[in-house]
Amino acid sequence: MSNAASTGSSSLPDAPVPEHLPRRLNLLQGTALNMIDMVGIGPFVVLPLVIKTLGGGLFLWAWVLGAVVSLIDAFVWSELGAAFPQAGGSYNFLKISYGEQRWGRLLSFLYVWQTLIQAPLVLASGAIGFAQYVSYLTPLDEWQRKAISGGIVLLIIVLLYRKIDSIGTIGVVMWGAVLLTLGWIIVGGLTNVRIPLSQTLSSVSSISGGVLAVGLGQATVKTIYCYLGYYNVCHLGGEIQKPTRNIPASMFISIVGIAALYLLMNLSVVSVVPWQQAQHSQFIVSTFIETLYGPGVARLATILVLIVAFSSLFAVLLGYSRVPYAAAVDGQFLRVFAKLHPTRQFPYVSLLFLGGLGFVFSLLFRLSDVIDGILAMRIMVQFVGQAVGLLLLHRRRTAETFPFRMPLYPIPVLLAIAVWLLIFASTKVTFMLSGLAVLALGVVAFLLFNRYRRQWPFGQ
Repeated sequence: MSNAASTGSSSLPDAPVPEHLPRRLNLLQGTALNMIDMVGIGPFVVLPLVIKTLGGGLFLWAWVLGAVVSLIDAFVWSELGAAFPQAGGSYNFLKISYGEQRWGRLLSFLYVWQTLIQAPLVLASGAIGFAQYVSYLTPLDEWQRKAISGGIVLLIIVLLYRKIDSIGTIGVVMWGAVLLTLGWIIVGGLTNVRIPLSQTLSSVSSISGGVLAVGLGQATVKTIYCYLGYYNVCHLGGEIQKPTRNIPASMFISIVGIAALYLLMNLSVVSVVPWQQAQHSQFIVSTFIETLYGPGVARLATILVLIVAFSSLFAVLLGYSRVPYAAAVDGQFLRVFAKLHPTRQFPYVSLLFLGGLGFVFSLLFRLSDVIDGILAMRIMVQFVGQAVGLLLLHRRRTAETFPFRMPLYPIPVLLAIAVWLLIFASTKVTFMLSGLAVLALGVVAFLLFNRYRRQWPFGQ
């Protein structure tokens, strides 16, 4: 990665490329793309892991806490997204908040640097989970799983290689598939209760408070992975209609809606499948439907889960492909990433690069290797960094700068910073160190990059 960021510097522009993305996504389409990004394969593979971490009825609290963290953080994203509705999301937020000539350059560069690694990892995690559920339909060897996960990434690239107009329509159709799948699970379980909810909620493990806190922190890390994506609309900020209203609205609608669906889905599943059995299932939704309706209907449910996972990968690559594009247009990354397709007007080089790397990662890694690592890699720069940046921005700019104003400012910002730091501390040491290592390498790449260009901290 460092070679990609530091070599070829002679092709970097000194001025922004005068190309713009058309604003053609409305509130419904933006919300749909958010929600399909959030759901994906996550809840279907994470649900058993959360139950296993906490046991009994305590597992529901991890999903509630995940939603609370997301809502608090959404206030930060809403103020920044409404004030600066541009392609690239956090890239622009960090650059503007910390100053475009010095520290903002470093923080925004580090975000793009992380995106080159974590965005393909997110894509790979969904593709690997997709292949895992396919193995319920038919037994698969290891090479067959890899072939399926890699093939799915390639298919996503092909579908995204088009105008944003049709992508918005595709996103709404996929959103319908998400709601249909979750709705079926919820209604099926709650209308065929076999295990009283009171029995599940009363089965609480007898563990000490300290151990419980650690377990709840680790479980919440996994549930937050299932909520990530509520800010996808900010990455598409340059393509959203009426952004000062639609960007905040789409985030809060997405979080509240998905939180309700997740909680109902969990209650539905444990009302049919005992939590002691559910915590060990690799295909919990398939097991759940099979218990209710038999293996034939379970295969149909599995196909719907695969459609949902596919839809999420579609939204993930769409949003992240705008980040290197935004940095290149700004003159802070390889010029080739600033190119828009000559007739379809989308950043095709960025799409192909991130998608291609996601294809490679889907062949190299296991699902368990990436879920915690993805979050640990993002927290310090993207979540904590831009929350601190918002505090700095409020000191330098007037209230008119922010079309959306969070209630009780700055309490939500301070809470967001504290919670993200706590979650970072709850991740495993290996993932914490890997996230910090990526940051350190990014700093080195930034210094080499700017030394060559004779920019801060080596020149004007």
